[in-house]
Amino acid sequence: MRGRPDVTRVRMAEYAVGTGAMRSNGLGSCVAVALVDPEAGVGGLAHVMLPDSDRRSGEPPAKFADTAIPHLGREVVAAGGSRRRLRAKFAGGSDLFEFSGVGERIGERNAEAVRRALTEAGIPIDGTDTGGDYGRTVTLDPRTGTLRIETADGDEQTL
Repeated sequence: MRGRPDVTRVRMAEYAVGTGAMRSNGLGSCVAVALVDPEAGVGGLAHVMLPDSDRRSGEPPAKFADTAIPHLGREVVAAGGSRRRLRAKFAGGSDLFEFSGVGERIGERNAEAVRRALTEAGIPIDGTDTGGDYGRTVTLDPRTGTLRIETADGDEQTL
């Protein structure tokens, strides 16, 4: 799928919504969150960088777990999904580095914040692949609801 023009690239602090494939490359401590309405075949992918916005204004909503989840849910519904049918999968949250100013275990904290935000939003979680000390690239196919995960060392799995 690398380099295909029909795959939407989702970079850090960005999100995409639609029926076509979406991809986030090089996830380290960041978490890629997929929300899908499997019946409508529509979904979204957000590339979350940090756990909590502390309600900062002016920042992209996909940057923080606490703002990305509700925003992405609204966008998937606006694109034709049903709020009650939304399902979630997420991957990433590795602890590769220590980041100055954001504390230790940022990958773990990101994954915990995503899980908490999904639970608070009442969105069921169908699969996760988090933690470790390796990078990931994820590709979402909203038509099938699959999230393909490729690790930096060449392993692949599908949620």
